[in-house]
Amino acid sequence: MDVTLTVNGVTRAATGITPHTSLLHWLRREGLTGSKEGCAEGECGACAVLLSRPGEDGGTRLESVNGCLLPLAALNGQEVRTVEGLGTPAALHPVQEALAVRGGSQCGYCTPGFVVSMAAEYYRPEREVTEDGNGFALDAVHGNLCRCTGYRPIRDAAQVLGRPAQADPLLPALQRPAPGPRATRLTADGATFLREETLQDTLRVLQEYPDARVLAGGTDVSVEVNLRHARPPLLLAVDHLPDLTGLHWTPDTLEIGAALPLSDLQRRLSGRVPLLDAWFPLFASRLIRNRATLGGNLGTGSPIGDSPPVLLALDARVVLTSLSGEREVPLSAFFTGYRQTLRRPDELIRAVRVPLPLAPLSGFQKIAKRHLDDISSVAVAFALRVEDGVVRHARIGLGGVAATPLRALITEAALEGQPWTAEVAERAARLLSAEGTPQDDHRASAAYRAAMLGNALRRFHGEHPAPGTEAPV
Repeated sequence: MDVTLTVNGVTRAATGITPHTSLLHWLRREGLTGSKEGCAEGECGACAVLLSRPGEDGGTRLESVNGCLLPLAALNGQEVRTVEGLGTPAALHPVQEALAVRGGSQCGYCTPGFVVSMAAEYYRPEREVTEDGNGFALDAVHGNLCRCTGYRPIRDAAQVLGRPAQADPLLPALQRPAPGPRATRLTADGATFLREETLQDTLRVLQEYPDARVLAGGTDVSVEVNLRHARPPLLLAVDHLPDLTGLHWTPDTLEIGAALPLSDLQRRLSGRVPLLDAWFPLFASRLIRNRATLGGNLGTGSPIGDSPPVLLALDARVVLTSLSGEREVPLSAFFTGYRQTLRRPDELIRAVRVPLPLAPLSGFQKIAKRHLDDISSVAVAFALRVEDGVVRHARIGLGGVAATPLRALITEAALEGQPWTAEVAERAARLLSAEGTPQDDHRASAAYRAAMLGNALRRFHGEHPAPGTEAPV
């Protein structure tokens, strides 16, 4: 099958590609060299492009994504826009003009990525421009690294951007529906990229080829392709399946599709799950969250993934599906060893289920060398229910302190049934410091990790005292 996509309004056929060819490499081969390769793992944003995705209003939503982490075949039939498609030297885009006027560009290596990420925020439908500000969320550029200019002039440019003008040439395209993922089969260089029409067809492929690499956002497998030269023989895309991209509420459960991008999840939840709301800004960057999924984060089985601690604190369960049916397992039992899970080779992670009602006191703490867009040294999530000053329910999820994510069962038991006081929190903090099997590595020492676990609970208690015991302001 030929792979075609629309780039800057022009439909192009992608020839001579393999299932592992990234969008970035193809763009540069096509002469669109504004997109640069910096880190090849989604941490610098030099490769950022705009992907057209369906909007809630029936139109198109422009989202910034890392071109280095997108297999080109995954974009068959879709639309992207690069920095070259935003403006020209004779007619700068408002974002480009704001950066130029305020000194936000020097070498030009990183600037195109900043332009793209800022343009995504410029066109974000929810952005409100008022007399008090332009509503520009600076987390739009958290995934973009500036190597020489410094961030102040970039921030200054962001803060003067108003609404798109009525004559903006992109507005007509944004009012039309965006094309979605298309069924695709591309075989080349001994490998195949496959996107089937339905879930049943996808499960049949998985049953026949249990070694297939399941692909949703691609933010994990593409790093392996780029940096470790991995070449999975079969990439099986699931990002288009309605069964894996829904969000459903019942009186007792919140069900989150395993392939629902995190940015979509954040927007659709709209703050209704405070613990997830605290976690979203600390999970990588918006460039990554626009593609990353819960299913992908759980499926890797990584002990330092940031979603497992949060979901463990929420008492989440994992829904696994295959041709033989569905089963549901507690997330606390899902991880069986280092990068090992209960998922059988013929199964997909279809959804994550969170029981309701939610525990009222919750929080997420991520300890890392950088505050944002970094791998955790330690991640801790808390969810407590305190009634009449007594802890009736406690769940604590941990990441980065053992071969698997885990619940702090000893600390939870020490808290439940006890008054939520500083003294009890201190005793529990000492127990929490000993949970897991912290080790020394390049991110942190075992002693540091143990200390951070205890401090996390002390901080959580300080921020969430029992009602009626708050310290005077």
